[in-house]
Amino acid sequence: MTISDNTRGLILAISSSLFIGTSFILKKKGLKRAAAAGTRAGVGGYAYLLEPLWWTGMITMIVGEVANFVAYIYAPAVLVTPLGVLSIIISALLAHFMLKERLQRLGVLGCISCIVGSVVIVIHAPQENMPASLQEIWMLATQPAFLVYVAATLSMVVALILHFEPRYGQTNILVYLGICSLMGSFTIVSIKAIGIAIKLTLEGISQVAYPQTWFFLSVAVICVVTQLNYLNKALDTFNTAIVSPIYYVMFTTMTIIASAIMFKDWAGQSGSDIVSAICGFITVLSGTIMLHVTREQEPVTVQGTVTWYNGEHIKTIEDGHYILLHDSEYLDSYSVLAKN
Repeated sequence: MTISDNTRGLILAISSSLFIGTSFILKKKGLKRAAAAGTRAGVGGYAYLLEPLWWTGMITMIVGEVANFVAYIYAPAVLVTPLGVLSIIISALLAHFMLKERLQRLGVLGCISCIVGSVVIVIHAPQENMPASLQEIWMLATQPAFLVYVAATLSMVVALILHFEPRYGQTNILVYLGICSLMGSFTIVSIKAIGIAIKLTLEGISQVAYPQTWFFLSVAVICVVTQLNYLNKALDTFNTAIVSPIYYVMFTTMTIIASAIMFKDWAGQSGSDIVSAICGFITVLSGTIMLHVTREQEPVTVQGTVTWYNGEHIKTIEDGHYILLHDSEYLDSYSVLAKN
């Protein structure tokens, strides 16, 4: 029995979601263990690099990404991309049982809205026109419209890293995941180019000597490393059940935008598809807001401090002095009265 290319792509895409969804949990548990022994990744620490459980999650994610990469070779993006929602469901279920993380009811509704909106966007997204050669992809990547997109995206990434991350990185999940998603759009373009190069090479037309091959490979490596770095920070700072759907939504959105600009896929689209895609974006935006508002933020460990208060303003106790103790091991602050 012969298996069609679409079936191969479907199997690989489902397998990819299983691996990626599981990797979120393994990496999260590894980050927690590393944080107990050193500086958290969310504040610039790299102790997780010595944690075996984090590396297990990392390897699991790589396997999932490789499966996803191969799936794009066999099947169209309109089939592969929507299956990414499976990783959200898997990570949310595992987080419930393994990490004891939970979503409020409005958060669950937001998660469902994100998934529905993303599926609508992908279903009504234009079909890709896959280039037949690496040179053709290079021509598309150097067209003025896509160069403007590259310049705008890199400007936003620099602004997020230099301005917004130091101020809002620990409180706004969109900062870390915005960097991941923006760089992710470049990753997909580069991976498609590399996939074409590998396919042509296996067919006997070597692409090793072309500088474009190594350029796209370098871009893919840089983007993937950047994505992983900021994804680690997001996982270490925010609830896993929140990170997964928002990352999926933003990554899918930026990928569709980049693909539409580079491959000019929107040409010839019907009005109903365009309206449906806009409705999908509105649904995604609404779901993202609900998820962010209702997220269950993890407690932040702070150093103990001691503050002295003079008791002159307290009319009932004369010449009293109070010590207010702030300790990360306690939920409340306690006042101790010291008599003169």
